[in-house]
Amino acid sequence: MTQTAARASAPRVTVTVKRLFGHESADFVVMVSMVFFLVIFGLVMVLSSSFVGSALGNDGNFFATFFRQVIWVLLGIPMMLVISRFPPRSLKKMAPTLFLGALLLQGLVFTPLGITSGGNTNWVNIAGLTGQPSEILKVAMIMWMAAILADRIDDVEDYRTLVRSLGLGVLIALSLVVMGQDLGTMGVMTLIALGIVFLAGARMSHLLTVVAVIGAGVAFLALLSPSRISRIMTWFSGCTEDDYLGSCWQIVHSTFALGSGGVFGVGLGNSRAKWSWLPEAETDFIFAIVGEELGLIGTSMVIVSFVVLAVAMARLVRNQPDPFARLVTGGVMVWLIGQALINIAVVLEVLPVLGVPLPFMSVGGSALMSSLIAVGVVMAVNRHDAVSVSAPPARQRSAR
Repeated sequence: MTQTAARASAPRVTVTVKRLFGHESADFVVMVSMVFFLVIFGLVMVLSSSFVGSALGNDGNFFATFFRQVIWVLLGIPMMLVISRFPPRSLKKMAPTLFLGALLLQGLVFTPLGITSGGNTNWVNIAGLTGQPSEILKVAMIMWMAAILADRIDDVEDYRTLVRSLGLGVLIALSLVVMGQDLGTMGVMTLIALGIVFLAGARMSHLLTVVAVIGAGVAFLALLSPSRISRIMTWFSGCTEDDYLGSCWQIVHSTFALGSGGVFGVGLGNSRAKWSWLPEAETDFIFAIVGEELGLIGTSMVIVSFVVLAVAMARLVRNQPDPFARLVTGGVMVWLIGQALINIAVVLEVLPVLGVPLPFMSVGGSALMSSLIAVGVVMAVNRHDAVSVSAPPARQRSAR
């Protein structure tokens, strides 16, 4: 009876999968598959890396952090699939309203609802739920910038078009994040904005000018924070014995974790660094735990997954004729892949510690939800039946 029931249910599952992805391009399917893989692999590593800290901070409950992450996954994936069915034209119309709402939500960090953690005021607590509004702001900014530039795609080479159309909105978004002292998130958002403008066709000279101005501003802000100066100087000069218990503790033990893993790792669940030696093991430094427990094979698997995801999304960008869809896809690609590279570079000591999580894998409900929502938007604008949102309605009807 059990075999019969399994056979009877198999065709239904097949039909459901075919309805979801049967008509989509290979790049579309690869993108979604890589996202699912990274989320599932991330859950495994969250369970492994967090059970020690969970037991210490949740009355002995080893699985508290893992269960919270599972709940966010169970909420985020259905939301991603629901958003993937939205008409692209509706997403474009909603973009300005969503961006304004995200700016207002980010402003709440400066009210009594705001929470300061690790020197950054970038969290809010609403009715007992905590999250980072800046993660939602990333998605909203991508959609808003894509909607604005899609209608001005022929005038992007004129810097006045960029300044008048995008300048104030992007400046407000970055300023709200910087005011909360979260330079890592501000850097990622700057990367997103530059990537979208580049894909829209802006002149390289204009982009280099913006990069120079932003770089000078970031350097000035970094000098205002003694802790950031310490981290940057340590990164430049290397760790000394005096720095070991301070700014070097996290990065030194991250290096120890990666080095002790070797090629094959010490075994899943057998990390020693997570026993209070490596702070933020399940968040910003989860890649180090992957390296310790699964070795070079595990870290290579993560890197290859992000490379495959990048290639699939880049091919979607190249093959997408609609400007809005192309810029949304490119913006999300720059965000997810760029943030992954920054996170991995920090763990490998290529960059100073910035506090940027690894997409789809690090613990964090708002970060995971926002990433899955962004993928849902990319799925929506790249579906085989998605209608171009930039073409005149009459032309769409005649093409049909």
